[in-house]
Amino acid sequence: MKILIVEDETVAYENLINIIAEIDHNIEVVGNTESISQTVHWLQTNPAPDLILMDIHLSDGSAFSIFDSIQVETAIIFTTAYDEYAIEAFKVNSVDYLLKPIKTDELTRALRKFSKWTRTEVVEYLTRMTQVNPSPRYKDRLLIQVRDKLIPIDLKEVACFYTSDKNTKIYMKDGSSYPYTKPLEQISLNLDPNQFFRANKQFLVARHSIQNITIWFDNRLLVNLCIDTPERIYISKNKASEFKAWVVTQA
Repeated sequence: MKILIVEDETVAYENLINIIAEIDHNIEVVGNTESISQTVHWLQTNPAPDLILMDIHLSDGSAFSIFDSIQVETAIIFTTAYDEYAIEAFKVNSVDYLLKPIKTDELTRALRKFSKWTRTEVVEYLTRMTQVNPSPRYKDRLLIQVRDKLIPIDLKEVACFYTSDKNTKIYMKDGSSYPYTKPLEQISLNLDPNQFFRANKQFLVARHSIQNITIWFDNRLLVNLCIDTPERIYISKNKASEFKAWVVTQA
């Protein structure tokens, strides 16, 4: 059995490793992620594990945000210090729900429960959970702090998000800009992927702000927005097809 552990506390992670080794030394822990963004990236770039042990409170927010970003096709055992999330947990592929500190007998029971499932039962279970899980809700406004004021920003008026030297700015369609404290990885988790695209490490671009696209050498794309941007926006060769499909897909 291959397991991904999603846990941002070192002590809790080491406790799980020790318990798993005690239960069955044939269980392989294939990875450990500590945040929403790391988990989304891991699941997108690695073969799916057989099971996920997932803490609900992560360094950059609630683990339930992961399911708003990608479709998770692996069963999950949730771990947390709080029991208030139990009902929501079982809406997102949860095999079981364990309260911290995790005990050997509890995790053993949960793993045995999962190991008795046939592949057909796992597929049927995930299908049911997908149907129960509500459609993701994305933000349509942001609240940003500028000096001593909080300013509501309508995402329909945003042209792009730009980051440089760990500093992020929001560029509006009217040419104005605002500083923003969150990194692009975290911002993108709350945005509708039909409306915003991660062009590269520096830019998240809004669909409605795209003016034209130039085919660049090496099959890269140069994206021009309705505003002047602090640097040119290039789409890599590897992402060009995905980007072009996104541009013409009906939102």
